[in-house]
Amino acid sequence: MNDLMIRLEQWNEEDKYQEIIDAIEALPEGELNFTLISALARAYNNLAMDLMPPEDRPLYQRALDLLLPLEDRLEAAVKQDPDAAHTWNFRVAYAYFYLDQESLALPYFEKALEGRPGDEDTLEFIDRCQRSLALPLGVKPFRVRTEEAWAAFLAGEGELRALMDQEDREAVSEKLVDLCSELLAPAFSSPAFELGHNGEKYELILVPEGDRTRLFQLAYFQKHAPRELLDKWNILVGRTRSRGFGLRMNGQDITEADVQVWAEKTPDNGVGLRLYCEKLAPLMKENLDQVYNMIYILLDQALGELAAMRYVDYLDILEAPAEGPSMTLDKLADFVAAEVDPEGWPRANDPELAGQRYTAYGGRPSEEEDWPLRADVYAGVTCCIPLLKGYFQGDDYYMDRLHQDGVVPGFFYYPLDGVDKKEILDLRDQLEQAITARCGEGIVTFTGGATGTSLGYLDFIAWDLRTLLDAAVEVFAGAPVAWAAFHTFRFNVSGISLKQEKEV
Repeated sequence: MNDLMIRLEQWNEEDKYQEIIDAIEALPEGELNFTLISALARAYNNLAMDLMPPEDRPLYQRALDLLLPLEDRLEAAVKQDPDAAHTWNFRVAYAYFYLDQESLALPYFEKALEGRPGDEDTLEFIDRCQRSLALPLGVKPFRVRTEEAWAAFLAGEGELRALMDQEDREAVSEKLVDLCSELLAPAFSSPAFELGHNGEKYELILVPEGDRTRLFQLAYFQKHAPRELLDKWNILVGRTRSRGFGLRMNGQDITEADVQVWAEKTPDNGVGLRLYCEKLAPLMKENLDQVYNMIYILLDQALGELAAMRYVDYLDILEAPAEGPSMTLDKLADFVAAEVDPEGWPRANDPELAGQRYTAYGGRPSEEEDWPLRADVYAGVTCCIPLLKGYFQGDDYYMDRLHQDGVVPGFFYYPLDGVDKKEILDLRDQLEQAITARCGEGIVTFTGGATGTSLGYLDFIAWDLRTLLDAAVEVFAGAPVAWAAFHTFRFNVSGISLKQEKEV
Protein backbone atom coordinates (compact mmCIF):
# COMPACT_ATOMS: atom_id res chain seq x y z
CA MET A 1 0.00 0.00 0.00
CA ASN A 2 2.85 2.40 0.78
CA ASP A 3 4.31 1.77 -2.69
CA LEU A 4 0.93 2.59 -4.25
CA MET A 5 0.63 5.84 -2.29
CA ILE A 6 4.12 6.86 -3.41
CA ARG A 7 3.16 6.18 -7.03
CA LEU A 8 -0.10 8.10 -6.66
CA GLU A 9 1.69 11.16 -5.30
CA GLN A 10 4.27 10.98 -8.07
CA TRP A 11 1.54 10.77 -10.73
CA ASN A 12 -0.23 13.72 -9.12
CA GLU A 13 2.97 15.81 -9.32
CA GLU A 14 3.31 14.80 -12.99
CA ASP A 15 -0.36 15.69 -13.72
CA LYS A 16 -1.11 12.06 -14.65
CA TYR A 17 -4.59 12.11 -13.17
CA GLN A 18 -6.10 9.40 -15.37
CA GLU A 19 -3.40 6.98 -14.21
CA ILE A 20 -4.42 7.71 -10.61
CA ILE A 21 -8.07 7.08 -11.42
CA ASP A 22 -7.36 3.85 -13.28
CA ALA A 23 -5.10 2.52 -10.53
CA ILE A 24 -7.48 3.22 -7.64
CA GLU A 25 -10.63 2.11 -9.45
CA ALA A 26 -8.94 -1.19 -10.33
CA LEU A 27 -8.58 -2.04 -6.63
CA PRO A 28 -11.10 -4.35 -4.89
CA GLU A 29 -13.77 -2.34 -3.09
CA GLY A 30 -12.64 -3.71 0.25
CA GLU A 31 -9.23 -2.05 -0.14
CA LEU A 32 -10.63 1.44 -0.74
CA ASN A 33 -9.96 3.30 2.51
CA PHE A 34 -10.54 6.97 3.35
CA THR A 35 -7.15 8.07 2.00
CA LEU A 36 -7.50 6.28 -1.34
CA ILE A 37 -11.06 7.50 -1.96
CA SER A 38 -10.00 11.04 -1.11
CA ALA A 39 -7.04 10.73 -3.49
CA LEU A 40 -9.39 9.45 -6.20
CA ALA A 41 -11.65 12.46 -5.72
CA ARG A 42 -8.65 14.79 -5.96
CA ALA A 43 -7.73 13.17 -9.29
CA TYR A 44 -11.25 13.75 -10.64
CA ASN A 45 -11.11 17.38 -9.49
CA ASN A 46 -7.76 17.91 -11.16
CA LEU A 47 -8.71 16.07 -14.35
CA ALA A 48 -11.80 18.28 -14.64
CA MET A 49 -9.56 21.35 -14.79
CA ASP A 50 -8.30 20.18 -18.20
CA LEU A 51 -11.82 20.20 -19.66
CA MET A 52 -14.11 23.00 -20.79
CA PRO A 53 -17.60 23.46 -19.27
CA PRO A 54 -19.98 21.69 -19.32
CA GLU A 55 -17.80 18.60 -19.95
CA ASP A 56 -16.01 19.18 -16.63
CA ARG A 57 -19.18 19.11 -14.51
CA PRO A 58 -19.61 15.31 -14.33
CA LEU A 59 -16.04 14.97 -13.04
CA TYR A 60 -16.52 17.52 -10.27
CA GLN A 61 -19.81 15.84 -9.39
CA ARG A 62 -18.05 12.48 -9.34
CA ALA A 63 -15.54 13.94 -6.86
CA LEU A 64 -18.39 15.07 -4.60
CA ASP A 65 -20.10 11.69 -4.86
CA LEU A 66 -16.89 10.11 -3.58
CA LEU A 67 -16.12 12.66 -0.88
CA LEU A 68 -19.44 13.42 0.80
CA PRO A 69 -20.07 9.83 2.03
CA LEU A 70 -16.66 9.98 3.75
CA GLU A 71 -17.82 12.64 6.22
CA ASP A 72 -18.81 10.02 8.80
CA ARG A 73 -15.26 8.64 8.67
CA LEU A 74 -13.51 12.01 8.86
CA GLU A 75 -13.05 12.03 12.63
CA ALA A 76 -11.32 8.64 12.56
CA ALA A 77 -9.18 9.73 9.61
CA VAL A 78 -8.00 12.82 11.51
CA LYS A 79 -6.66 10.58 14.28
CA GLN A 80 -4.46 8.88 11.69
CA ASP A 81 -3.59 12.08 9.82
CA PRO A 82 -4.29 15.49 11.44
CA ASP A 83 -4.19 17.14 8.00
CA ALA A 84 -7.13 15.03 6.77
CA ALA A 85 -9.65 17.63 7.97
CA HIS A 86 -8.06 20.26 5.75
CA THR A 87 -7.66 18.08 2.66
CA TRP A 88 -11.16 16.59 2.81
CA ASN A 89 -12.89 19.95 3.33
CA PHE A 90 -10.73 21.63 0.69
CA ARG A 91 -11.49 18.97 -1.92
CA VAL A 92 -15.24 19.14 -1.26
CA ALA A 93 -15.13 22.94 -1.46
CA TYR A 94 -13.03 22.84 -4.61
CA ALA A 95 -15.60 20.68 -6.42
CA TYR A 96 -18.49 22.88 -5.31
CA PHE A 97 -16.59 26.01 -6.34
CA TYR A 98 -16.04 24.84 -9.91
CA LEU A 99 -19.65 23.66 -10.12
CA ASP A 100 -20.54 27.34 -9.60
CA GLN A 101 -21.91 26.60 -6.13
CA GLU A 102 -19.81 29.10 -4.19
CA SER A 103 -22.30 29.40 -1.35
CA LEU A 104 -21.88 25.67 -0.69
CA ALA A 105 -18.12 25.81 -1.21
CA LEU A 106 -17.51 28.68 1.22
CA PRO A 107 -18.26 26.90 4.54
CA TYR A 108 -16.07 23.96 3.49
CA PHE A 109 -13.19 26.30 2.62
CA GLU A 110 -13.64 27.94 6.03
CA LYS A 111 -13.47 24.54 7.73
CA ALA A 112 -10.40 23.70 5.64
CA LEU A 113 -8.77 26.87 6.94
CA GLU A 114 -9.46 25.76 10.52
CA GLY A 115 -7.56 22.56 9.74
CA ARG A 116 -4.63 24.49 8.26
CA PRO A 117 -4.66 28.07 9.63
CA GLY A 118 -3.14 30.68 7.36
CA ASP A 119 -3.08 28.46 4.25
CA GLU A 120 -2.75 30.86 1.33
CA ASP A 121 -4.61 28.74 -1.23
CA THR A 122 -7.57 28.35 1.09
CA LEU A 123 -7.62 32.06 1.93
CA GLU A 124 -7.58 32.89 -1.77
CA PHE A 125 -10.55 30.62 -2.48
CA ILE A 126 -12.49 32.09 0.46
CA ASP A 127 -11.94 35.54 -0.97
CA ARG A 128 -12.96 34.37 -4.45
CA CYS A 129 -16.16 32.83 -3.06
CA GLN A 130 -17.11 36.00 -1.20
CA ARG A 131 -16.40 38.22 -4.17
CA SER A 132 -18.28 35.94 -6.56
CA LEU A 133 -21.38 35.82 -4.37
CA ALA A 134 -21.46 39.61 -4.11
CA LEU A 135 -20.55 40.23 -7.77
CA PRO A 136 -21.00 37.02 -9.82
CA LEU A 137 -19.23 38.06 -13.00
CA GLY A 138 -17.05 34.96 -13.21
CA VAL A 139 -19.96 32.67 -14.07
CA LYS A 140 -20.85 32.36 -17.75
CA PRO A 141 -24.07 34.39 -18.21
CA PHE A 142 -27.30 32.61 -19.00
CA ARG A 143 -27.67 34.64 -22.20
CA VAL A 144 -24.52 32.97 -23.56
CA ARG A 145 -25.48 29.58 -22.14
CA THR A 146 -28.85 29.84 -23.88
CA GLU A 147 -27.17 30.46 -27.24
CA GLU A 148 -24.83 27.50 -26.72
CA ALA A 149 -27.62 25.17 -25.63
CA TRP A 150 -29.84 25.98 -28.61
CA ALA A 151 -26.86 25.47 -30.94
CA ALA A 152 -26.27 22.06 -29.33
CA PHE A 153 -29.97 21.20 -29.57
CA LEU A 154 -30.04 22.12 -33.27
CA ALA A 155 -27.04 19.89 -33.91
CA GLY A 156 -28.49 16.94 -32.00
CA GLU A 157 -32.24 17.18 -32.50
CA GLY A 158 -32.16 14.85 -35.52
CA GLU A 159 -30.83 12.03 -33.36
CA LEU A 160 -33.39 12.95 -30.70
CA ARG A 161 -36.24 12.66 -33.22
CA ALA A 162 -34.90 9.34 -34.49
CA LEU A 163 -35.02 7.93 -30.97
CA MET A 164 -38.54 9.29 -30.45
CA ASP A 165 -39.64 7.58 -33.66
CA GLN A 166 -38.62 4.15 -32.38
CA GLU A 167 -41.57 1.79 -32.08
CA ASP A 168 -40.35 0.54 -28.73
CA ARG A 169 -39.89 3.91 -27.00
CA GLU A 170 -39.51 2.21 -23.65
CA ALA A 171 -36.36 0.44 -24.81
CA VAL A 172 -34.66 3.73 -25.68
CA SER A 173 -36.22 5.94 -22.98
CA GLU A 174 -33.06 6.15 -20.88
CA LYS A 175 -30.93 7.01 -23.91
CA LEU A 176 -33.52 9.58 -24.95
CA VAL A 177 -33.45 11.31 -21.58
CA ASP A 178 -29.65 11.22 -21.43
CA LEU A 179 -29.30 12.73 -24.90
CA CYS A 180 -31.80 15.52 -24.27
CA SER A 181 -30.14 16.29 -20.92
CA GLU A 182 -26.80 16.49 -22.71
CA LEU A 183 -28.18 18.88 -25.33
CA LEU A 184 -29.67 21.16 -22.67
CA ALA A 185 -26.65 20.94 -20.34
CA PRO A 186 -24.90 24.07 -21.68
CA ALA A 187 -27.79 26.14 -20.27
CA PHE A 188 -29.09 24.13 -17.31
CA SER A 189 -27.16 22.43 -14.53
CA SER A 190 -30.20 20.26 -13.80
CA PRO A 191 -32.73 20.41 -16.66
CA ALA A 192 -36.29 19.22 -16.06
CA PHE A 193 -38.22 18.36 -19.20
CA GLU A 194 -40.64 16.03 -20.94
CA LEU A 195 -40.67 14.93 -24.58
CA GLY A 196 -43.66 14.15 -26.74
CA HIS A 197 -45.32 14.30 -30.14
CA ASN A 198 -48.72 15.88 -30.79
CA GLY A 199 -49.30 14.17 -34.14
CA GLU A 200 -47.78 17.03 -36.13
CA LYS A 201 -44.70 18.20 -34.27
CA TYR A 202 -42.27 16.92 -31.69
CA GLU A 203 -42.56 18.64 -28.32
CA LEU A 204 -39.98 19.69 -25.77
CA ILE A 205 -41.78 20.61 -22.56
CA LEU A 206 -39.63 22.54 -20.10
CA VAL A 207 -40.97 21.92 -16.61
CA PRO A 208 -40.68 24.62 -13.90
CA GLU A 209 -41.62 22.15 -11.13
CA GLY A 210 -43.64 24.79 -9.31
CA ASP A 211 -40.64 27.13 -9.03
CA ARG A 212 -41.56 30.68 -10.01
CA THR A 213 -37.92 31.72 -10.34
CA ARG A 214 -37.32 28.87 -12.79
CA LEU A 215 -40.41 29.95 -14.70
CA PHE A 216 -38.70 33.23 -15.62
CA GLN A 217 -35.63 31.30 -16.70
CA LEU A 218 -37.57 28.86 -18.86
CA ALA A 219 -39.64 31.62 -20.43
CA TYR A 220 -36.42 33.37 -21.43
CA PHE A 221 -34.97 30.15 -22.83
CA GLN A 222 -38.14 29.37 -24.82
CA LYS A 223 -38.27 32.89 -26.25
CA HIS A 224 -34.79 32.50 -27.73
CA ALA A 225 -35.39 29.18 -29.49
CA PRO A 226 -34.03 29.27 -33.07
CA ARG A 227 -36.73 29.83 -35.68
CA GLU A 228 -35.46 26.99 -37.87
CA LEU A 229 -36.14 24.59 -34.99
CA LEU A 230 -39.82 25.52 -34.81
CA ASP A 231 -40.68 23.86 -38.13
CA LYS A 232 -40.36 20.47 -36.44
CA TRP A 233 -40.65 21.27 -32.72
CA ASN A 234 -43.00 22.94 -30.29
CA ILE A 235 -41.01 24.36 -27.39
CA LEU A 236 -43.36 24.60 -24.43
CA VAL A 237 -43.01 25.77 -20.85
CA GLY A 238 -45.12 23.84 -18.35
CA ARG A 239 -47.56 20.99 -18.81
CA THR A 240 -50.69 21.95 -20.73
CA ARG A 241 -54.28 21.24 -19.70
CA SER A 242 -55.45 17.70 -20.32
CA ARG A 243 -59.16 16.94 -20.10
CA GLY A 244 -60.11 13.55 -18.75
CA PHE A 245 -56.73 12.99 -17.14
CA GLY A 246 -56.60 10.48 -14.30
CA LEU A 247 -54.25 8.72 -11.90
CA ARG A 248 -54.39 5.11 -10.79
CA MET A 249 -53.71 4.09 -7.19
CA ASN A 250 -54.44 0.86 -5.35
CA GLY A 251 -56.49 -0.44 -8.24
CA GLN A 252 -58.77 2.59 -8.54
CA ASP A 253 -58.78 5.55 -10.93
CA ILE A 254 -58.72 9.08 -9.52
CA THR A 255 -59.80 11.86 -11.85
CA GLU A 256 -60.44 15.59 -11.53
CA ALA A 257 -64.13 14.82 -11.05
CA ASP A 258 -63.29 12.92 -7.85
CA VAL A 259 -61.85 16.03 -6.16
CA GLN A 260 -64.17 18.54 -4.48
CA VAL A 261 -63.01 22.15 -4.43
CA TRP A 262 -63.99 25.12 -2.27
CA ALA A 263 -62.50 28.16 -4.02
CA GLU A 264 -62.26 31.81 -3.06
CA LYS A 265 -60.91 34.73 -4.99
CA THR A 266 -57.89 36.36 -3.34
CA PRO A 267 -56.41 39.84 -3.86
CA ASP A 268 -54.46 40.52 -7.06
CA ASN A 269 -56.60 38.11 -9.11
CA GLY A 270 -55.60 34.91 -7.36
CA VAL A 271 -57.47 31.97 -5.93
CA GLY A 272 -57.30 30.06 -2.67
CA LEU A 273 -58.29 26.40 -2.68
CA ARG A 274 -59.50 23.84 -0.17
CA LEU A 275 -59.80 20.36 -1.62
CA TYR A 276 -61.19 17.01 -0.50
CA CYS A 277 -60.95 13.64 -2.25
CA GLU A 278 -62.73 10.69 -0.69
CA LYS A 279 -60.60 8.20 -2.61
CA LEU A 280 -57.40 9.74 -1.19
CA ALA A 281 -58.71 10.16 2.35
CA PRO A 282 -57.33 6.78 3.60
CA LEU A 283 -53.86 7.81 2.42
CA MET A 284 -53.91 11.13 4.31
CA LYS A 285 -52.62 9.64 7.57
CA GLU A 286 -50.15 7.27 5.91
CA ASN A 287 -48.45 9.55 3.38
CA LEU A 288 -49.62 13.16 3.25
CA ASP A 289 -46.79 14.15 0.89
CA GLN A 290 -47.98 11.62 -1.67
CA VAL A 291 -51.52 12.97 -1.42
CA TYR A 292 -50.33 16.52 -2.04
CA ASN A 293 -48.20 15.34 -4.94
CA MET A 294 -51.16 13.61 -6.58
CA ILE A 295 -53.43 16.61 -6.02
CA TYR A 296 -50.86 18.95 -7.57
CA ILE A 297 -50.58 16.68 -10.61
CA LEU A 298 -54.36 16.73 -11.04
CA LEU A 299 -54.41 20.51 -10.51
CA ASP A 300 -51.77 21.03 -13.19
CA GLN A 301 -53.87 19.00 -15.61
CA ALA A 302 -57.07 20.86 -14.67
CA LEU A 303 -55.65 24.38 -15.12
CA GLY A 304 -52.38 23.92 -16.93
CA GLU A 305 -49.14 24.02 -14.95
CA LEU A 306 -48.42 27.72 -15.53
CA ALA A 307 -51.98 28.80 -14.79
CA ALA A 308 -51.82 26.87 -11.51
CA MET A 309 -48.59 28.68 -10.63
CA ARG A 310 -50.06 32.02 -11.69
CA TYR A 311 -53.37 31.87 -9.86
CA VAL A 312 -53.20 29.50 -6.88
CA ASP A 313 -52.18 31.48 -3.80
CA TYR A 314 -52.81 28.71 -1.29
CA LEU A 315 -53.98 25.11 -1.30
CA ASP A 316 -55.20 23.07 1.67
CA ILE A 317 -56.21 19.42 1.53
CA LEU A 318 -59.04 18.58 3.91
CA GLU A 319 -59.60 15.41 5.91
CA ALA A 320 -63.37 15.84 5.56
CA PRO A 321 -65.67 17.84 3.26
CA ALA A 322 -66.08 21.53 4.14
CA GLU A 323 -69.36 23.37 4.46
CA GLY A 324 -70.74 25.56 1.72
CA PRO A 325 -70.98 25.22 -2.05
CA SER A 326 -68.23 23.37 -3.87
CA MET A 327 -67.31 22.31 -7.37
CA THR A 328 -65.33 19.43 -8.79
CA LEU A 329 -61.76 20.07 -9.89
CA ASP A 330 -62.64 19.73 -13.57
CA LYS A 331 -64.82 22.86 -13.20
CA LEU A 332 -62.11 25.00 -11.61
CA ALA A 333 -60.84 26.39 -14.91
CA ASP A 334 -64.33 27.71 -15.71
CA PHE A 335 -64.45 29.38 -12.27
CA VAL A 336 -61.09 31.10 -12.78
CA ALA A 337 -62.04 32.21 -16.29
CA ALA A 338 -65.38 33.66 -15.17
CA GLU A 339 -64.78 34.89 -11.62
CA VAL A 340 -61.05 35.44 -11.10
CA ASP A 341 -59.42 36.77 -14.27
CA PRO A 342 -61.72 36.82 -17.33
CA GLU A 343 -59.39 39.10 -19.25
CA GLY A 344 -56.16 37.23 -18.53
CA TRP A 345 -57.41 33.62 -18.63
CA PRO A 346 -57.07 33.12 -22.42
CA ARG A 347 -53.30 33.60 -22.04
CA ALA A 348 -52.98 32.10 -18.56
CA ASN A 349 -50.50 29.47 -19.75
CA ASP A 350 -48.32 31.92 -21.66
CA PRO A 351 -44.96 31.65 -19.84
CA GLU A 352 -44.19 35.36 -20.15
CA LEU A 353 -47.55 36.39 -18.70
CA ALA A 354 -47.44 33.72 -16.01
CA GLY A 355 -44.37 35.44 -14.61
CA GLN A 356 -45.95 38.89 -14.70
CA ARG A 357 -48.56 38.68 -12.00
CA TYR A 358 -47.55 41.44 -9.62
CA THR A 359 -48.21 41.43 -5.91
CA ALA A 360 -48.18 44.60 -3.85
CA TYR A 361 -46.71 44.46 -0.36
CA GLY A 362 -46.11 46.80 2.54
CA GLY A 363 -43.65 46.95 5.38
CA ARG A 364 -42.94 48.68 8.65
CA PRO A 365 -39.67 50.59 8.23
CA SER A 366 -36.99 49.81 10.78
CA GLU A 367 -36.47 52.33 13.53
CA GLU A 368 -32.96 51.11 14.23
CA GLU A 369 -30.11 53.49 13.57
CA ASP A 370 -28.08 50.90 11.65
CA TRP A 371 -30.75 49.06 9.66
CA PRO A 372 -30.00 46.40 7.02
CA LEU A 373 -30.67 47.02 3.36
CA ARG A 374 -34.38 47.06 2.39
CA ALA A 375 -35.43 47.32 6.06
CA ASP A 376 -36.64 50.87 5.32
CA VAL A 377 -39.22 49.68 2.76
CA TYR A 378 -42.84 50.66 3.38
CA ALA A 379 -44.31 49.84 -0.06
CA GLY A 380 -43.33 47.64 -2.96
CA VAL A 381 -44.48 45.43 -5.79
CA THR A 382 -43.04 42.18 -7.15
CA CYS A 383 -43.83 39.41 -9.61
CA CYS A 384 -41.32 37.06 -7.97
CA ILE A 385 -42.15 36.70 -4.29
CA PRO A 386 -39.74 33.76 -3.65
CA LEU A 387 -36.72 36.00 -4.22
CA LEU A 388 -37.91 38.53 -1.65
CA LYS A 389 -38.78 35.85 0.89
CA GLY A 390 -35.42 34.17 0.43
CA TYR A 391 -33.62 37.49 0.88
CA PHE A 392 -35.31 38.44 4.13
CA GLN A 393 -35.08 34.91 5.54
CA GLY A 394 -31.41 34.56 4.62
CA ASP A 395 -32.30 31.52 2.48
CA ASP A 396 -30.15 31.33 -0.67
CA TYR A 397 -31.86 28.28 -2.22
CA TYR A 398 -33.18 30.09 -5.29
CA MET A 399 -30.05 32.20 -5.66
CA ASP A 400 -27.82 29.13 -5.52
CA ARG A 401 -29.84 27.24 -8.11
CA LEU A 402 -29.94 30.15 -10.54
CA HIS A 403 -26.29 31.04 -9.91
CA GLN A 404 -25.20 27.66 -11.30
CA ASP A 405 -26.85 28.58 -14.61
CA GLY A 406 -25.43 32.11 -14.78
CA VAL A 407 -28.71 33.81 -13.81
CA VAL A 408 -28.36 36.69 -11.33
CA PRO A 409 -31.41 38.11 -9.49
CA GLY A 410 -30.60 41.41 -7.81
CA PHE A 411 -31.62 45.01 -7.32
CA PHE A 412 -30.33 48.53 -7.76
CA TYR A 413 -30.68 50.91 -4.85
CA TYR A 414 -30.23 54.68 -4.61
CA PRO A 415 -31.04 57.53 -2.19
CA LEU A 416 -34.33 59.38 -2.39
CA ASP A 417 -32.98 62.59 -0.84
CA GLY A 418 -34.28 65.51 -2.84
CA VAL A 419 -36.77 63.38 -4.81
CA ASP A 420 -40.34 64.62 -4.45
CA LYS A 421 -42.66 61.87 -3.13
CA LYS A 422 -44.88 62.27 -6.18
CA GLU A 423 -41.91 61.59 -8.45
CA ILE A 424 -40.49 58.48 -6.73
CA LEU A 425 -42.38 55.97 -8.87
CA ASP A 426 -41.77 57.99 -12.03
CA LEU A 427 -38.04 57.97 -11.29
CA ARG A 428 -38.04 54.21 -10.85
CA ASP A 429 -39.93 53.74 -14.14
CA GLN A 430 -37.55 56.10 -15.95
CA LEU A 431 -34.51 54.20 -14.64
CA GLU A 432 -36.01 50.88 -15.74
CA GLN A 433 -36.81 52.18 -19.23
CA ALA A 434 -33.42 53.84 -19.68
CA ILE A 435 -31.47 50.77 -18.54
CA THR A 436 -33.57 48.50 -20.76
CA ALA A 437 -32.95 50.75 -23.77
CA ARG A 438 -29.21 50.93 -23.04
CA CYS A 439 -28.90 47.14 -22.59
CA GLY A 440 -30.85 45.97 -25.57
CA GLU A 441 -32.96 42.82 -25.76
CA GLY A 442 -32.17 39.67 -23.82
CA ILE A 443 -30.14 41.15 -20.99
CA VAL A 444 -32.55 41.78 -18.09
CA THR A 445 -36.10 41.18 -16.88
CA PHE A 446 -37.32 43.70 -14.31
CA THR A 447 -39.50 42.15 -11.60
CA GLY A 448 -40.72 45.10 -9.51
CA GLY A 449 -39.38 47.59 -7.03
CA ALA A 450 -39.86 49.17 -3.63
CA THR A 451 -39.85 52.52 -1.87
CA GLY A 452 -38.21 53.03 1.47
CA THR A 453 -37.93 55.94 3.85
CA SER A 454 -34.38 56.52 2.63
CA LEU A 455 -33.81 54.44 -0.49
CA GLY A 456 -35.47 53.40 -3.71
CA TYR A 457 -35.11 49.86 -5.07
CA LEU A 458 -35.39 48.47 -8.61
CA ASP A 459 -35.54 44.66 -8.80
CA PHE A 460 -34.49 42.47 -11.71
CA ILE A 461 -33.24 39.13 -13.00
CA ALA A 462 -30.08 39.53 -15.07
CA TRP A 463 -29.40 37.19 -17.96
CA ASP A 464 -26.05 38.90 -18.62
CA LEU A 465 -24.93 40.74 -15.49
CA ARG A 466 -21.83 42.43 -16.90
CA THR A 467 -23.74 44.00 -19.79
CA LEU A 468 -26.50 45.07 -17.41
CA LEU A 469 -24.11 46.70 -14.94
CA ASP A 470 -22.26 48.53 -17.71
CA ALA A 471 -25.56 49.98 -18.89
CA ALA A 472 -26.65 50.84 -15.34
CA VAL A 473 -23.43 52.72 -14.65
CA GLU A 474 -24.07 54.93 -17.70
CA VAL A 475 -27.73 55.52 -16.82
CA PHE A 476 -27.11 56.31 -13.14
CA ALA A 477 -24.31 58.70 -14.12
CA GLY A 478 -26.96 61.00 -15.57
CA ALA A 479 -29.73 60.22 -13.07
CA PRO A 480 -30.83 62.73 -10.42
CA VAL A 481 -29.51 60.64 -7.52
CA ALA A 482 -26.35 61.25 -5.48
CA TRP A 483 -25.15 57.65 -5.67
CA ALA A 484 -26.29 54.17 -6.71
CA ALA A 485 -25.32 50.54 -6.05
CA PHE A 486 -26.07 46.95 -7.01
CA HIS A 487 -26.88 44.07 -4.67
CA THR A 488 -27.81 40.46 -5.31
CA PHE A 489 -30.78 38.89 -3.52
CA ARG A 490 -28.38 37.42 -0.96
CA PHE A 491 -28.77 39.02 2.44
CA ASN A 492 -25.25 38.37 3.72
CA VAL A 493 -23.14 39.89 0.96
CA SER A 494 -21.98 43.43 0.31
CA GLY A 495 -23.33 45.87 -2.25
CA ILE A 496 -21.35 47.06 -5.26
CA SER A 497 -21.06 50.78 -5.97
CA LEU A 498 -22.18 51.98 -9.41
CA LYS A 499 -22.04 55.73 -8.76
CA GLN A 500 -20.26 57.49 -5.91
CA GLU A 501 -21.39 60.64 -4.19
CA LYS A 502 -19.18 63.57 -5.14
CA GLU A 503 -17.35 65.43 -2.41
CA VAL A 504 -18.45 69.02 -1.94
